[in-house]
Amino acid sequence: MISSMLFTLLTVQVTVPNTGTTWNWIGTAIIIGSCLLCLLIIPRTISYPQVGQKMPLPLSGLFNNPSIGCFLAAMSAGHIIGVAAVLGLTNLGII
Repeated sequence: MISSMLFTLLTVQVTVPNTGTTWNWIGTAIIIGSCLLCLLIIPRTISYPQVGQKMPLPLSGLFNNPSIGCFLAAMSAGHIIGVAAVLGLTNLGII
C-alpha cells in the first residue's frame, strides 16, 4: 500500500513543472518591514497588551511595552502579511 502511494507520488512529481523562485534579500526586507509595522500597530489595538510577562525590547516605549503573547501575535501577523506581500509581488513580476 505504501509502496504504491510512493510510486504514484514519484511519478506525479516528475510531471509537475518547477515554478518556484530562488530566495533573495528583497523578500527578507519586506517580511522584516511588515513584522516591524505590525509590532508598532498591534500592541495599540489589542485590549490588554500588557497582561503577562513583558517582552524585553530595546525601545519598549516605542512598541507600547508589549507582553510576550502580544509580541508573538504581532510577529505572527507580520509574517503572514509579509509572506502574502512577497508572493503577490513575485506573481506580479515586481520581485
